[in-house]
Amino acid sequence: MTVFTPGQRWVSDSESELGLGTVLSQDGRLVVLLFPASGETRHYALRTAPLTRVRFSPGDSITHHEGWTLTVSDVSEKDGLLQYRGLREDGTEDGFSETMLDNFIQFRLASDRLFASQIDPLNWFSLRYESLRHHCRIQRSPLLGLAGVRTQPIAHQLHIARDVADRVAPRVLLADEVGLGKTIEAGLILHRQLQTGRVRRVLIVVPENLQHQWLVEMLRRFNLRFALFNHDRCAGAEDNPFDEEQLALVSLEFLLQDAKAADWLQASDWDMLIVDEAHHLVWHEEGASPEYRLVEQLAARIPAVLLLTATPEQLGQASHFARLRLLDPDRFHDLQAFREETSRYQPVAEAVQRLLDTRQLADADRAALTAWLGDGAQALMAGLADDDEAVAEEARRAIIRQLLDRHGTGRVLYRNTRAVVSGFPERQLHAYPLPCPPQYQDIEGRAALYPEVGLQDEFEPQETAWWQEDPRVDWLIDTLKMLRHSKLLVICAHAETALDLDDALRVRSGIPATVFHEGMSIIERDRAAAYFADEEFGAQVMICSEIGSEGRNFQFAHHLVMFDLPGHPDLLEQRIGRLDRIGQQHSIQLHVPYLEETAQQYLFEWYDQALNAFRATAPTGNALQHRFGSALLQQLDHPDQAIWAALLEEARQARVELEAELQRGRDRLLELHSRGHAGDAQRMMDSIEQQDNDFQLPVYMERLFDVFGIDSEDHSDNALVLRPGERMLDAGFPLGDEEGVTITYDRETALSREDMQFITWEHPMLQGGMDLVLSSSMGNSSVALLKNKALKPGTMLLECLFVSEAIAPRHLQLQRYLPPTPVRCLLDINGNDLAARVAFETLEAQIESLPRHLASKIAKSQRDTVEQLLDRAEALADVQHAELVQQAGKRFASDLDEEITRLKALQQVNPLVRQSEIDALEKQRAQGVDVLGQAKIRLDALRILVVG
Repeated sequence: MTVFTPGQRWVSDSESELGLGTVLSQDGRLVVLLFPASGETRHYALRTAPLTRVRFSPGDSITHHEGWTLTVSDVSEKDGLLQYRGLREDGTEDGFSETMLDNFIQFRLASDRLFASQIDPLNWFSLRYESLRHHCRIQRSPLLGLAGVRTQPIAHQLHIARDVADRVAPRVLLADEVGLGKTIEAGLILHRQLQTGRVRRVLIVVPENLQHQWLVEMLRRFNLRFALFNHDRCAGAEDNPFDEEQLALVSLEFLLQDAKAADWLQASDWDMLIVDEAHHLVWHEEGASPEYRLVEQLAARIPAVLLLTATPEQLGQASHFARLRLLDPDRFHDLQAFREETSRYQPVAEAVQRLLDTRQLADADRAALTAWLGDGAQALMAGLADDDEAVAEEARRAIIRQLLDRHGTGRVLYRNTRAVVSGFPERQLHAYPLPCPPQYQDIEGRAALYPEVGLQDEFEPQETAWWQEDPRVDWLIDTLKMLRHSKLLVICAHAETALDLDDALRVRSGIPATVFHEGMSIIERDRAAAYFADEEFGAQVMICSEIGSEGRNFQFAHHLVMFDLPGHPDLLEQRIGRLDRIGQQHSIQLHVPYLEETAQQYLFEWYDQALNAFRATAPTGNALQHRFGSALLQQLDHPDQAIWAALLEEARQARVELEAELQRGRDRLLELHSRGHAGDAQRMMDSIEQQDNDFQLPVYMERLFDVFGIDSEDHSDNALVLRPGERMLDAGFPLGDEEGVTITYDRETALSREDMQFITWEHPMLQGGMDLVLSSSMGNSSVALLKNKALKPGTMLLECLFVSEAIAPRHLQLQRYLPPTPVRCLLDINGNDLAARVAFETLEAQIESLPRHLASKIAKSQRDTVEQLLDRAEALADVQHAELVQQAGKRFASDLDEEITRLKALQQVNPLVRQSEIDALEKQRAQGVDVLGQAKIRLDALRILVVG
């Protein structure tokens, strides 16, 4: 067995980009290495460690970590460590231990393999070069983390995601109205920060009933596999189980019940915290709830925090302040001061409202803006009266830009409303009063909301199934027949009811249907959703339990049947929200059958007449439910027509007043800030569409599948089935399922078929396959026959692929400026570089494979020539490398300087710009410039071309 001694230098065969590793420790089972260049630590099993000892020979040139070089003349070993002696650049004799070697040292593994007759197939070399080019392009993409997820690109979501994700340790409150996509915004921010290396360990804390929804959303939309922590996962654990996972999801209820788990959670290091339903965290000046205190402790320790909450105006200033206090307790430390600041801002909000609506300002508005912006506002407001419309428009924009910079909570709060976000469909309500059947006559009060539940006892089955006499079932069958060319989503409160309705349709109508409920596995739900989505052979109707209104997108349908009604307006909005989404092409048709003169009719009238919850979203629904909930329940149990009519009217008037108050309290500046500039968002959407329509991705993936032995066959339009082939090269290829998977490159298909993998440049299958190529020696040495009549037979060319890179921790963001960048040289026998004249693709069309024994003979016979040409190629590549590093350094310093200057100026007028954010950027700039100065170019691959 190999003996590892602390201080020895080794290189990872599978992750050469980590640089030179140092042995930290070894026990009977594991060896631990630190890679200082990249700040990474790795644990390897002793018997299978993919490591190669770094051992230089006399004549090699090596670099000391202080920067000077030594030409080795003698190598010895002392206490398990290599000792090198030789001459420095100035001719003086010196020496040092291997522990002093430069962490950024280069290795010429490609040439070593070539001369050792380890020659790869031609298509491997091509795949390696394509992988290098695509990896470089992906890392530089301004859309990294935003374009490669299973979501419909929507302007306000992209704006928020990019604005927040590009900050250092963002701490924000996402408070969009229901249906505008807070979860997607949080997922986009998280995905971009993970892709760019700003965060690594993420904790999501949610109410227990949302655990499944978050797990599915993160996996299906963002390919993020979170580990769920609950009693089963933590029971019996001796060490901290949270330290075992990078991505963790846990319920707030579990943490409050299990003090040990809460302590473990607090003791673990996290980069980002996401908390859903944050409005349920109760805080008062006199004290806070246990839930609030727990999240407060986490938020104090975790750098990046995203809070998702209901629209703040519904909750009152104190509740809103409590959320902001979690994000920045120094800035939001006094509730009374916050109230005074907010009241001072009201005249400014009203002035902005008039400026946007009428493009004019009253004297009071001018005074308010002057008080807020200072004397500089006078010149801007003078421009509003200019006869030139372009000058007046620019003055309006300048005023709004300055107000946005000074906005009280604009940097930490994002809130979009349906009032300002376009693209939502209309809603049309169709009510169907039905007579109450005899079997339900004895059921009174709230039990009549779901009368079938009492007849579903599996231990005491009824002689006649409830659905044989329930008029709602007859109505449903008739409606399905009438709308036989349309897809219908049916939602009911209970899984048992959904299953019974499926039986009823099968027995009584033969209409193709499928069910979707909480008792099904994720795979079963995917299959059901796929069957419903299939236009040609799929089900006409999907029958969901209440869980069907969580997290899934069925906007390819526009008919929604509510077989019963939920007990809370938020659940009602969730149901409608499965179809009522941005991008829906049709008006939403809401079908509501109910039994007359029962609690069902009263609840329908409550939602329709009091809350207006069917025809429009009900932002005041939660508040009204709290206010009138007791009276509503009293009426459901003991109806009185006079009292009921008065209650409906009182609630309706209260709703109208609350909606007017919300409208008066609209913060137009905050809406502008949250929505972003329309042009910027449109450019992002256009770029994503262009990327979606680019054929480079499927072409590259086909090459990847071919090399690794993955079989593909057509599944349907825009879809393929992938399976491991008989000649599969590497069982570690991230196919996702040993049996095979169905994939699509088409976004629309992926949005309607969640059982299919949506392959993008950011998908784990692509990135994992690319890593298998680039982290190994695969394809880095090759020999080919060149068929070109213009060249003399026997002529040799040498094609060299170098990589210019800066080995650095990902949080420095250098991959945006100098990702591993391929540099290609094509040398003739005289050392002339032909790469600029002969493109890689042109060369590919003219080459053929050689038998392995002949390729090996050529490589050995040309060794001296190749080594001479390599020196020339390295000199040429160094010139290109220097230019790349210089350009990257300029862009990096310029971008960081611009952002630092902007934040410092913004900090003067907006205290929500944290000094820690500026300090982090200044540190990032200093470290980044230093690391770029140490960037190296390394030989990555060689190919000998012989004309024949």
